[in-house]
Amino acid sequence: MVSISIHGVTRPPYDSELEIALPGLRDKAPSTITPQMIAGLRLPVDEPVFAETLRKHDAVARDIRIAGHKGEEIVVSVIAKRDRTGPGPAFLHLHSGGMVMGNRFDGIDQFVAWAVRYSGVLVTVEYRLAPEFPDPYPIEDCYSTLTWLATHAPALAVDMDRVFLVGASAGGGLAAGTALLSRDRSGPQVAGQLLAYPMLDDRAETLSTTQFEGIGVWDRISNTTGWSALLGSRRGGDDVPIYAAPSRATDLSGLPPAYLEVGSAEVFRDETVQYATAIWAAGGRAELHVWPGAFHACDLLAPDAAISLEMRSARDAWITRLMAS
Repeated sequence: MVSISIHGVTRPPYDSELEIALPGLRDKAPSTITPQMIAGLRLPVDEPVFAETLRKHDAVARDIRIAGHKGEEIVVSVIAKRDRTGPGPAFLHLHSGGMVMGNRFDGIDQFVAWAVRYSGVLVTVEYRLAPEFPDPYPIEDCYSTLTWLATHAPALAVDMDRVFLVGASAGGGLAAGTALLSRDRSGPQVAGQLLAYPMLDDRAETLSTTQFEGIGVWDRISNTTGWSALLGSRRGGDDVPIYAAPSRATDLSGLPPAYLEVGSAEVFRDETVQYATAIWAAGGRAELHVWPGAFHACDLLAPDAAISLEMRSARDAWITRLMAS
């Protein structure tokens, strides 16, 4: 693989296996998403896929309605091994979708496996989406779910010393923001945060933000679409809270251990590396993986590629180490 230059922009190459997969993903994951495309990309839950996920892991799910931001009702699903006995850990899953699309069942397979493996529960939240529900609705819905989980820990047979925030893309940004909110509000203890290719910075000032436009998955224009939907005219300005855009935080001390990963060939590369660096600068614990040639969300869109398998294996190793400690 060698670097490539198109229209004067030099960018890292894609992994050869992933590059072959990209053309077939254009309908499912277009490179560029504009505001006019959002409604058409909001797909219903793929019920057969969800049912197969539960069957594969011998898991069951139940939906619960809880109070989200402003006390308004949102839905969470609690997923656990059939005939589970507790107490065990909890994995609070915040789904991907650029703040504008997706649902609580997207990308949950590995986290269902963790809930079953460790006799715990996976709680996944249908946080409300921008632009209909702009900041702070998504982050406050996520934090409300964390506080609900803490309040109902005995009934859920959850060990509150082992609660993990897990999320990818927008969900990774929301997991980071929820960890910051819980720290600053003296909220529930969090044992770890998994931030997979997280959406952290609305300012679009990094080099990697400029390297990917009209190519790959979730390009620079898509990123502008998502952040503009969430923040409106505040995007890029001085009054964006750190909980909406965690890269704006100047103090990353006192946070739970973090696992961060990102592809070398995607918009979020530099902000993810910078966030891990800021955690280390504050004396915190962070494990960082930059996957060579990986495009955004390749583990979900090309799950059988060798590098996607490595990504899942590295996450498994991280959670195994945390559980052992």
